Amino acid sequence: MAHLSSLRDRQVASIEKILNLNIAHEPDSEAHREQQASRGGLIPQSTPILNNEGEPIWKVLIFDNYGRDVVSSVLRVNDLRSWGVTIHLNINSPRHPIPDVPAVYLVEPNATNIQLITSDLSRGLYSPAHINFLSSISRPLLEDFASQISATNTSDSIAQVFDQYLNFIVGEPDLFSLGMGKETYYNLNSANTKDEDLDALVDRVVSGLFSVIVTMGAIPIIRCPKGGPAEMVSAKLDRKLRDHILNSKDNLFSSPNSRPSSAAGAASSRPVLIILDRNIDLISMLSHSWTYQSLVHDVLKMKLNRITVEMPLDESNPSKGMTKRAYDLNSNDFFWTRNAGTPFPQVAEDIDAELTKYKEDANDITKKTGASSIEDLQNDTSSSAQHLKAAITLLPELRERKATLDMHMNIATALLKGIKDRQLDNFFQIEENITKQTKAQILELLNDEGKGKEPLDKVRLFIIWFLSTEQDVSRAEMDRFEEALKKAGADTTPLAYVKRVREVTRMTMITSTPSQPTQQTTGGELFRGFSSISNRFTERLKDGALGANFENLISGVKNFLPANKDLTVTKITESIMDPASASSSAIAKTENYLYFDPRSANARGTMPPASQARAGGVQSAMPGGLGSLGPGTGASFGQRRQGFSEAVVFTVGGGSMEEYGNLQDWATRTSGGGSGGSGGAVAGGTGVASTLPRRRVVYGSTELVNAEEFVTGELMKLGLESV
Repeated sequence: MAHLSSLRDRQVASIEKILNLNIAHEPDSEAHREQQASRGGLIPQSTPILNNEGEPIWKVLIFDNYGRDVVSSVLRVNDLRSWGVTIHLNINSPRHPIPDVPAVYLVEPNATNIQLITSDLSRGLYSPAHINFLSSISRPLLEDFASQISATNTSDSIAQVFDQYLNFIVGEPDLFSLGMGKETYYNLNSANTKDEDLDALVDRVVSGLFSVIVTMGAIPIIRCPKGGPAEMVSAKLDRKLRDHILNSKDNLFSSPNSRPSSAAGAASSRPVLIILDRNIDLISMLSHSWTYQSLVHDVLKMKLNRITVEMPLDESNPSKGMTKRAYDLNSNDFFWTRNAGTPFPQVAEDIDAELTKYKEDANDITKKTGASSIEDLQNDTSSSAQHLKAAITLLPELRERKATLDMHMNIATALLKGIKDRQLDNFFQIEENITKQTKAQILELLNDEGKGKEPLDKVRLFIIWFLSTEQDVSRAEMDRFEEALKKAGADTTPLAYVKRVREVTRMTMITSTPSQPTQQTTGGELFRGFSSISNRFTERLKDGALGANFENLISGVKNFLPANKDLTVTKITESIMDPASASSSAIAKTENYLYFDPRSANARGTMPPASQARAGGVQSAMPGGLGSLGPGTGASFGQRRQGFSEAVVFTVGGGSMEEYGNLQDWATRTSGGGSGGSGGAVAGGTGVASTLPRRRVVYGSTELVNAEEFVTGELMKLGLESV
């Protein structure tokens, strides 16, 4: 389906238009038709506007911290330069005048930024100024801005002011966060949070989701459980969309860039926005995953697609010390795009295959030119001109491939070290069958000093078991578990809060039986892929080879593939997108989810009070929102069973890489006509009929949080309040 262009594509197109001074370039009709066909006819691709000399108009980009995060997650310095940005600066840093150069501001609409912009203009730092707010500026703030501009007599320096609706951060083609920080879950569930602070938090979530919807270009159907933050966000977002449609003559969804389905009233042609509370499933925030992207997020603490890897200065002589190297992982990286959602053992095999292919291509070129290696080509004048020309043409691509494979080899090495030090393969294997673990087995594991060097891993495992098990845990037994954790060096403060929310989480979780058993080798414990790499690695990558240490790293790490198991969020998504194929237990959980259609003519109903966003609102609600009396409950049976081909799944209170990868696997596995998402491979997936609809699932959250941040930053603070 042509309209399934990624969220990342759309955000990049919006940012490029801003860098183009909000001027839409009008290409000739034939080229325009080709471009529209290649991009699905939806996102008009801008091209840099040129000056009289035929060069891009050079400009300065000024952003605040949030604007920096929005831009840096999808564009690099070279991308900015191609759009005429000579320098980019933070609005909070000291800056010097650059006269007669246009400045593009991309900032949040707040009083501090408005004062800084006014100060810049009054000092004549740049002229003219193109001001772009990441979200819609409020009327009082806009009037205050106008007053400051009038008082400083700088109106002539302002070329334009735009609301851009870009206050969300895209990490992967179909993954976004609102960048709301690591304490959103705490603030939503803490009794110490004031009602006005809750309102402000919910309003920020609504603003971010509104921007996502505007960028996607279609008004969705909204589904959510009754009670808690999800209902508050859904009700306010429904009202905001309704008000915008009713009160704007030329609304944001009637522009030429909107998708055709946004103007249609048929719900089946529109996406569904599923808004969920984090408390429906805490396990996915804590689990030890085995996919590449989840391990990178957990072990290497990925932030805004950037990781830092510690490497030896000299592989052959580790005593020389260590150095740190930063890497960016994004959709321009062919290996990351293909393997991000793939189980780690398969990533190892693919690295091996790519290294083999690289060596064969390099040898093919050197044979034709007569050079002994690729490095010799630049200095070799004896080769035939034809072959040399072909080789030089291929050199940049080969060098880029080599750099990418070098990077992923270094990342894989760092991951392997983390896996071995913390014994993450053992933790993952136990969690795959967590419900089968007895109290005695869990207690034995907690008391085993040989199970990893990181006490937090044991805390995570215990919480997962405690939330999953059907066994009753007495106070005396809990005391023994806590004593074992303390003996291992762990802080048990988070358990006080976990005990409080256990019953709610167990009601909303949906258990899933794996469609295949965990696959594990019976003969040795080495990865097939990594063992083959280590045997030939020195031969293949002479520069910076990882060498002998690699074999030592992989020894003792188990080789198995994860079971094909859908998480709770995925089960909920399936029950709404494809109710005909969903399990009866999932259907039962979502049967009475609230239903909002911002395009319907029904009354909006009353807004839930701010206090409902607390954990108490969740605890008082039955799973699926049974007994709900609020707006959105009048959905007919047909509306509840209609199904969707596209969804945005949003968790209020934090999201995890594992949930994102699991949703993409499900979309890929159940789609016809190719991949339904941007994610990776499905372990042991089965073939699907081409008659199935192609599905896309976009996953978003208030913030992507790794397990360490979630336990130590949020559960810990809530535990202190619960003692």
